[in-house]
Amino acid sequence: MTDGDEQPPGRTTDGDEHRPAVDAVDAVDKASAADVVAANVSANACADDTRAETARAADAGADSAEVDAAVDTMAPAPAPAPAPDAASLPHLVAVPAPYPVPMAHVGEPTRAVRKRRRWPLWTALGLALGLVAGAVPGVLLRGPAPDAAGRSAAKGDPGTAAQRRLGERMLALLDRQATALVGADRAGFLAIAEPAARPALSRRYAALRALRVTVWRPAADGVPEAADGQPGQWRQTITVGYCFVAPDCAPSTVELDARWRLVGEEPRLTALEPSGTDPAGVRPWQANDLAVTVGKRVVVATTTAQRSKLPGLLAQAEAAARVADRYAVGDARPDRYLVYYAGKTEWRRWYGGGRPKWTAGYAVGVGGGRHDVVLNAQTVTPDGVDDLLRHELTHAASLPDRGYADRADWWLVEGLAEYAGADGQPVHRYEGLTEVRDLLRGGWSGRLEAVAPEADASDSRVGGAYGVGYLAVRHLVDRYGEQRMLDFYRAVVHERRSPAQAADEVLGDPWSMLHDECVAYVRAVVG
Repeated sequence: MTDGDEQPPGRTTDGDEHRPAVDAVDAVDKASAADVVAANVSANACADDTRAETARAADAGADSAEVDAAVDTMAPAPAPAPAPDAASLPHLVAVPAPYPVPMAHVGEPTRAVRKRRRWPLWTALGLALGLVAGAVPGVLLRGPAPDAAGRSAAKGDPGTAAQRRLGERMLALLDRQATALVGADRAGFLAIAEPAARPALSRRYAALRALRVTVWRPAADGVPEAADGQPGQWRQTITVGYCFVAPDCAPSTVELDARWRLVGEEPRLTALEPSGTDPAGVRPWQANDLAVTVGKRVVVATTTAQRSKLPGLLAQAEAAARVADRYAVGDARPDRYLVYYAGKTEWRRWYGGGRPKWTAGYAVGVGGGRHDVVLNAQTVTPDGVDDLLRHELTHAASLPDRGYADRADWWLVEGLAEYAGADGQPVHRYEGLTEVRDLLRGGWSGRLEAVAPEADASDSRVGGAYGVGYLAVRHLVDRYGEQRMLDFYRAVVHERRSPAQAADEVLGDPWSMLHDECVAYVRAVVG
């Protein structure tokens, strides 16, 4: 995971300046009143179909409007009338996953922007990095998404012929459910489930429809297994490839635990729960009713209690996305950035929770080359949200799908996000220069590959490390321009070449010389 609080880059505004609230209002006003939709989830499929059509119409107009502020507000869906043979189903709960906790982002708690930089110090850098260094959690690794047919190779034992046949029937039912979900057929989505399972599935359906699900492809991860001590009960692990808004995206993936009860020879779904083995943890749409607003480049979602924040957040996120798009590495920029705004309870639950109380945001890899961004409503301040969004969205645009594997590259990954977050402000306005000066006087070796802070580092130490990364990247930009700097970044972070090899092949200069130039520039700036 990379700096959760600062993932993307920026361009022209001073990171210390509060972007006037009127900016957000003006941006939202550019969308027509017809583009603003606030719809409570209805208990019947007809109402849901109407809302789906409205959402599609709003999305169609997104290309002509600066911000498509179509807000799908999801209230808890009422449960359908229970059938006489209703079976019990535990309520959807968040299951903690073995997920690395982002390191503290250093910063003075009294300074909004500084605190921003500290929150998700390690927000998206990658599980691989965490495994290499032990101290810096990394980007969550995801398995390959199912293919176009929604199938993947079974991970477990092929099982008996009877198990395989049962698994095929179960998967056929999940395929039918997927078709209903994408087609806005709520009744069809619930039809394969036991009545007691339908309230939780109704909430899941509503959340996914609000996020404008366009792809939902279930694939079995092996054969179903009989539940111990529960005759007629079966368990099955499935992996789902999914897309929001864009119909032709490279799917993200999520692991789910499906529970079934046999009624004669027919499986009936009794639960579809988060998997405890999914490295990314519980997704927001698995855990909560959501209010969602969809813009041209960004989808912003939160709980219904926080829905009033959506118009302003969307306007700010759209502005940040225009900056982050400039730093996309690879063949294409993200089809959409997805930002979740978490309240106190949700912050502890979404994507595994467990982050320090000072954390303001993070980005997490969910597969398909995509990273979801989460902001902490308790910590984010009006003065810090713009550069935080630029930083985090830049991580989402520039990081490899599986993160980066070498802790020595931390300065480059975070330096790019800091450079973007600074948004073109003069170097002397960068708010972390004091911490950089303290770091230089406090025993740093002067080697960029050794600047990454440890998990227990002080705020000042972390802030200084971020500042060193920012200044080093700034020097490379001043010397070679943004595009060649990004080519260097791609060679090191994506193609995993050594800085020495990348500098020689991409920049045409020896890395030993450039490294010393970067460090000399850092020292010259802070005096």
